Amino acid sequence: MGIKFSGSDAGGFRFDFSGANSAAGGSEGSAAPKRERKPRKAVGTPGKRIAINSLVTLLVGAVYFYLELPAINLHAEEFYGFVLLLCAVYCGCALLTSGFQGSGAKGYFRFVKKQCTVPFFLAAGLLVLAVVGGVASWVVFRAGSYQKLLTVRSGDFSSEIAEVAYDRIPMLDKDSAEKLGDRKLGELSDMVSQFEVAEDYTQINYHGRPVRVTPLRYGDIIKWFNNRSEGLPAYLVIDMVDQSVDVVRLDEGMKYTTAEHFSRNLYRHLRFRYPTFMFEEPVFEIDEDGTPYWVCAKKEKTIGLFGGTDNNGAVLVNAVTGESEYLAEPPEWVDHVYSAELIIEQYDYYGMYHNGFINSILGQRDVTVTTDGYNYIAEGDDVYLYTGVTSVGGDESNVGFLLSNQRTKETKYYPCAGATEYSAMDSAEGQVQNLRYTATFPLLLNVAEQPTYFMALKDASELVKMYAMVNVNQYQIVATGATVAECETNYRQMLRQNNLISDDQTGIDQPTETDRRSLEGTIAEIRSAVVDGNSIYFLRFTGETDFTVRMSAADVPYAPLLNVGDNVRVWYYDGHVSEFWIEACDLELLPVSAPAEPDDAQPSGGADA
Repeated sequence: MGIKFSGSDAGGFRFDFSGANSAAGGSEGSAAPKRERKPRKAVGTPGKRIAINSLVTLLVGAVYFYLELPAINLHAEEFYGFVLLLCAVYCGCALLTSGFQGSGAKGYFRFVKKQCTVPFFLAAGLLVLAVVGGVASWVVFRAGSYQKLLTVRSGDFSSEIAEVAYDRIPMLDKDSAEKLGDRKLGELSDMVSQFEVAEDYTQINYHGRPVRVTPLRYGDIIKWFNNRSEGLPAYLVIDMVDQSVDVVRLDEGMKYTTAEHFSRNLYRHLRFRYPTFMFEEPVFEIDEDGTPYWVCAKKEKTIGLFGGTDNNGAVLVNAVTGESEYLAEPPEWVDHVYSAELIIEQYDYYGMYHNGFINSILGQRDVTVTTDGYNYIAEGDDVYLYTGVTSVGGDESNVGFLLSNQRTKETKYYPCAGATEYSAMDSAEGQVQNLRYTATFPLLLNVAEQPTYFMALKDASELVKMYAMVNVNQYQIVATGATVAECETNYRQMLRQNNLISDDQTGIDQPTETDRRSLEGTIAEIRSAVVDGNSIYFLRFTGETDFTVRMSAADVPYAPLLNVGDNVRVWYYDGHVSEFWIEACDLELLPVSAPAEPDDAQPSGGADA
């Protein structure tokens, strides 16, 4: 072995083994011979290899299908991944069973193309179909088709939306319902250790009242093993008006739910019976007899291969027995066939592209989108999705709002310029900022033919403490109350004070002449203020009893002409007296009486003069 110096090597030294090899008798510069790789032998005959490859592919496909549950449908993106996986597994098995050694990427490609002709061309054809179908679904080319997914008609709010009675107004949002549900389950000693409350909390109309329903679920896998033979024993019904919670115990437990495993898992149960159907997320509902069902809307792609998502009927699955039936037109007790997210997506397409794709990017003439957030309104036997509509610029005002039937997708647009929902929530929270209550996402109600946001005010524990009503057009008009009735009464009075409604729309019995009272006094001080465009006068009187009068120039036109020192008679009605002032309905100016002359005064020019 010789040692050579090299400045490029570590330490300047480099070892040379060529000399050692020479000394050992080897030829200078010769290398040790490489061991040749032992060639793999092919497995059996070609027919046997095909059988093995197919069997392994079917086995992998069955496991994958059982776990991932892809729809066998060309419109389902996951179907392409499933088939490509099967093709890849078959080709990989063929490489192994054929004994092919491989000579680079080109060698493998030639082998697959020659020996795996069917899976190779199947995969290539699917890839081409997916690309072409994706391009055919692209909104740039099909904006007009996307715009037509949702049919929107215009409506008149005051004439078409009826005023909702107190026993039909939902007082709770989903977060508050969850608190009540968890608290109720904690009271049930025979269930709390084994079960939890699922997170569904679907809002439905049940016997004419808005409620939220949700099933139980198993606490964990061990508790599932212990209880699976009986199934889930109950579901919860939360009344959104009186905030009561009922635990409905079933004679036979629910055995087909999203909390189950293996063949009773709802998703697997659906896929094995409807392998070609694509489904929306299942929704838990109950019929009018209280029987629990899963409403599984059938999803379809209507534009190209992958675009234009829409629903076409639903599969109803009995949660107890597992019996299922596809119905193109579900019965009236079903409330959720079209999800809120789907309707909002389709309206956004409608608002964005009704003047074409280019206009949605450049110019944006008449381009509208839905606002953030939505809520549900009970109307008749159905549940309607409510959401606001605003211009694409994202300003702080709405141009209107939508009501969409979630069973039939019948959608109406009501033009109504006003505040966004979050602006109304901020306005309501500002009214009780000292209490630090937070507002729920509002409902839209018709109160005295005025579009009105209604919301609950919750404390830090998610418990409802008060209610608020905010006028959509003039969101500075805010009324609150400890009850809904008190809140509405205060709101109607504010509408009247702002001349938005007449006296007979206040819902308050109007006073008669027998309720009319009067006070007399001398004005000691006058102050005025402008409230919502109206001139309001405050008069302080002195005398045997000090009192303050509040009056509007619109109600008492003589008010601006009053002066300090005037004697007046103030007219008011019973019930219009607060701890701060008397609300005057009329005013009368009294003459100033002349001072009386003394009895012993002598007339001038008498006889003794």
